[in-house]
Amino acid sequence: MLERLSWKRLALELALFCLPALLLGLIFGYLSWWLLAAVLAALMWNFYNQLKLSHWLWVDRSMTPPPGRWSWEPLFYGLYQMQQRNRRRRRELALLIKRFRSGAESLPDAVVMTTEEGNIFWCNGLAQHLLGFRWPEDNGQHILNLLRYPEFSSYLQQQEFSRPLTLQLNNEHYVEFRVMPYSEGQLLMVARDVTQMRQLEGARRNFFANVSHELRTPLTVLQGYLEMMSDQEMDGSLRSKALSTMQEQTRRMDGLVKQLLTLSRIEAAPIVDMNEKVDVPLMLRVLQREAQSLSGGNHQITFRVNDGLKVFGNEDQLRSAVSNLVYNAVNHTPTGTHIEVSWQQTPHGAQFQVSDNGPGIAAEHIPRLTERFYRVDKARSRQTGGSGLGLAIVKHALGHHDARLEVLSEPGSGTRFIFTLPNRLIVPAALSENALKH
Repeated sequence: MLERLSWKRLALELALFCLPALLLGLIFGYLSWWLLAAVLAALMWNFYNQLKLSHWLWVDRSMTPPPGRWSWEPLFYGLYQMQQRNRRRRRELALLIKRFRSGAESLPDAVVMTTEEGNIFWCNGLAQHLLGFRWPEDNGQHILNLLRYPEFSSYLQQQEFSRPLTLQLNNEHYVEFRVMPYSEGQLLMVARDVTQMRQLEGARRNFFANVSHELRTPLTVLQGYLEMMSDQEMDGSLRSKALSTMQEQTRRMDGLVKQLLTLSRIEAAPIVDMNEKVDVPLMLRVLQREAQSLSGGNHQITFRVNDGLKVFGNEDQLRSAVSNLVYNAVNHTPTGTHIEVSWQQTPHGAQFQVSDNGPGIAAEHIPRLTERFYRVDKARSRQTGGSGLGLAIVKHALGHHDARLEVLSEPGSGTRFIFTLPNRLIVPAALSENALKH
């Protein structure tokens, strides 16, 4: 085990050089010359080892130091040990940086590291996707050259990082920026995409506004008639009309609340049991009688049903979907319209279709039909008691069955509402026959 160099070891080494010279001087004379030669030999030995050290450090740069003797051996070995420690530290730091970057890449937010002046020296992959950065091409770029927004520039210059900044970027995304000091002379910027949160907040505000608007009219009617009844005596015909109107508005509110509860229940259902056999033909036979009764003979309604076509799914949700589509066709088409309801098997799956030869729907309305409270003809919808929630219920119910609603319509050419349940949800014929036998 080598020990560190000490003055005793240096003195012993010098004595080893001088002892032969002292003996030779005592024997042959000229002691001072012999001592001078011994000192020069010691200097030459040290110069030689210095050259070896310099060659190893600047030219050779190998892992293993040159062999040393005497006082130079602990020096060479000490340098070698220091080099090994530095290599270990570099490996540990590289591993630490790799883990940091790997963790930063796994974050759901964009992460950008800059100098205090704003020059970028690292960003993760999400920053490249969300903010449009390019790495490593943008290394050293000033962040204000890449994010050219006056609000963001003012935010950085004011250095008020206690509150976040939310911006709408050119790519239509809403992004929340948070900046914080990271280390001396460095800043860490975290950018989070809050577009969906903004949309949900907007949908929530619209939902409450629409519900309030829908309930305000019937409540106003009820309040008005109740005030009339309390303030004055009403004759029989007016009283009968008031009671009839109030009952109608009460039914309207009751229908709205029921549809809201249905929509809420469908949206909140985490997992739908897809092993339940649904007898859609039986469901449609019942629905046919209800549609004829609702129509009152004002529409020509035809049902074409494959009686052997049953599916796996949630019966309540599928009933909500098909009944809303049929009731919409009856309620929102003029008298004399021909309505056809079809339930058939196609190569793509079990297809349900409701078509009519009514006035049709303009193209600009079709993408918004499944929005809550959206109505094409608001006046007619209120007259028929429509709430604008039916197609929203259909959309969410079909979403749990891996299907989507298609709307095909042109003004003057009628309308078709179609959805197709995938083949894997169709009950095999053998299972249907066994169910009938039992």
